[in-house]
Amino acid sequence: MDGVPGLKEDCEELLDAFQQADTVRFERFAELWRERRFHTIFYGRIRALERNKITKKTLDVAQQYFFPPYSFQIRVGALYLLYGLYNAQLCQPKQKIRIALKHWPEIQKFQLDLLDAQHYDAVYIFRRLRLARAFHFTAMPKPLTYRTKKKIEKNDFKEEFKDPSNRVNSLITNDVLEELMNIHDHYQKMKCVISADKSQPDKALSLIKDDFVVNLKDITLEHQEWQQNRMKLLRNAEVVPEAEDRKKEETLLKSEGSERANALARIKYKSYSAVVEVSRSRRHRQVQLDSSESGPSCGKSPGRSKKGSRTPQPARRGSSEVRGEKQVAEEAVTRHIGMPIIVEEDSEEGEVSLPKRRKRR
Repeated sequence: MDGVPGLKEDCEELLDAFQQADTVRFERFAELWRERRFHTIFYGRIRALERNKITKKTLDVAQQYFFPPYSFQIRVGALYLLYGLYNAQLCQPKQKIRIALKHWPEIQKFQLDLLDAQHYDAVYIFRRLRLARAFHFTAMPKPLTYRTKKKIEKNDFKEEFKDPSNRVNSLITNDVLEELMNIHDHYQKMKCVISADKSQPDKALSLIKDDFVVNLKDITLEHQEWQQNRMKLLRNAEVVPEAEDRKKEETLLKSEGSERANALARIKYKSYSAVVEVSRSRRHRQVQLDSSESGPSCGKSPGRSKKGSRTPQPARRGSSEVRGEKQVAEEAVTRHIGMPIIVEEDSEEGEVSLPKRRKRR
């Protein structure tokens, strides 16, 4: 199984929500995990071999966010994600997290950073994984096979999860500022030694400002604050269009629903309020049609037929009279309506006996 559809998107969505929470606490990550019911990711009626492959792929996808160039918060979230996936898997024995030897120094450095920042919940989670022997240490990040073409997979790193590339911070670190401060103090002392007044250096020797290191430190801190504010504005700018699109969709749905309701209301109003008026030139036809429908062969309601059945029936007439009346009624109706009418034969006609032929003498 080369890939699981939607797996990477689900992991990134969870880590993105954890990043927006602006915290590294495991309690908040557990809330986001439960809200998305992430423990059901391995559910399904599948065979053991397929389940093992899916679990390995899931752990590999979550593991890539645990290493640089991702930010510190995303790496902590990836650690929590690996802990949750490892304990939620249904494989027996459990599938382990593959860790290459070249990545292990980065993990140890990350653990020291957690201890220095006093993020003890993350340190505890990492310790739990170590005690459960959840890591499988290997020589290479992925298994290699003999005489097969190597497929170079490009990892599309999400820009929002990366550490912002800041060359200012990489060049001017705390150690560099401390070293500059020591050099500047030593430079000031040497100027006092060679000057006439030993207490302060001569003005001719003041080639740089005395507060040079302090100003450099302040400028660096201002740059860091500006970059953090810029990143927040970019994130908010991405969130605002999504909210606007949702509002637009809701308004469109509401407008479509209201337009449909108004259209139906107008149709009903027209159908119920419209009164059919017959022109003067056709009123005599309507009267003739009503009179023809009130005849014996059509236009009788079921209620009237029932009442008529209760009353005593008149004496039976001859077949020739009945047939003549039916033909007249049919001609009158077809003349006014313009459509043929098929009249069912009465059962009484079958009982009428035909006249006997007279024998010739």
